[in-house]
Amino acid sequence: MAHYAKIDENSKVISVIVVANTDCQNADGNEEEEVGRQFLENTFGGSLWKKCSYNTRGNVHLTGGTPLRKNFAGVGHTYDEDRDAFIPPKTFTSWTLNETSCLWESPIAYPSDGKDYIWNETNYQADNTTGWVEIVESE
Repeated sequence: MAHYAKIDENSKVISVIVVANTDCQNADGNEEEEVGRQFLENTFGGSLWKKCSYNTRGNVHLTGGTPLRKNFAGVGHTYDEDRDAFIPPKTFTSWTLNETSCLWESPIAYPSDGKDYIWNETNYQADNTTGWVEIVESE
């Protein structure tokens, strides 16, 4: 199966659908993105459709294949034509975009002590040496 993202005029992903491989094959039986795009345009109307890979995250293919467009597309993500990448929404104002992975990164590294943490933007804005807060389970 092939996955395609439908992108609106503001470069936002508005849906992601699965297409049968047979609907993406050229006359020689080879899967081709343009054939899939034309199938979707004919089926659902003129829109911008981009193929995406369910197994791609952070510009790495999770099963060892070739990564496609840096990240799997999700509704609300942005398609950046210059980077040819799907970029998730920015969650925190202090985070910056990693140009290689097209994922947002915190200004402070995640602690490596094996505990679970959550980012607290308010803490970071008050003291830019803090930000990660340990998740403590209550009883």
